[in-house]
Parts: sequence; C-alpha cells; structure tokens
Amino acid sequence: MAKVLVIDDDPDLRHTLERTLTLSGHDVLEAGDGNEGLRVLHSQPVDLVLCDIFMPDKEGIETITEISRDFPGITIIAMSGGNPSSNPMLSIVSMLGDVRILEKPFDTKTLLSTVEEAVH
Repeated sequence: MAKVLVIDDDPDLRHTLERTLTLSGHDVLEAGDGNEGLRVLHSQPVDLVLCDIFMPDKEGIETITEISRDFPGITIIAMSGGNPSSNPMLSIVSMLGDVRILEKPFDTKTLLSTVEEAVH
C-alpha cells in the first residue's frame, strides 16, 4: 500500500482519516498545517498527500504549490467543501498539476476509492 501524509488543521478529521487509511493498509503520517506538512516531506518520502485547502498559517494552495514544485512525483488530493463550480479555490487547485479534488463532506467509500485511484 501507500505512504500517505494527511495535512489538515482539524485534529478530529486527521485522526479519522489516519484510522480509516491505516485500517485499509496504508502507512499514514499527519501534519496540522502546511509548514508542518512540508517539514514531514523533507524528512521522509511519501506517495500521496491529502491536503486541506483552508488552514491557518500556511494555507492549502500555498502548501500544494510548494509540494508540486519541490516534490513533483507526489500525487496530491486537495480536500475542501463545495465543488469546483461553487468554490473558486478548488478551480485554482485543479490547475496546479497532478492534484485531485475530494469534496467535503465525503464518506469512507469515496475517500478510499479516491486514494486507491491516486496511488495506482
């Protein structure tokens, strides 16, 4: 399975994602914001990043831009509420490279299928 980094400022959501992905066989690392996520990426390789769009300090667009630039082989799944037509941030994210979008709220089946599609 994949090594996944979850970057989200909501500790409950991070824990839920970590638990769900771990139970599905993935190795999961967590970060509470973009700065922490980038430190993790510089210290160990990952296959996939799930990154929230709206976070304090270093927000998602900036974080995703840096990951895409500094780690071009990593697939990114951007998470945010709304859809690309109603949330302009999601439209911007889709132009940043190999970035998939996971619209909140999502269920376990959608999460796992999006992750599996991204790592294969």
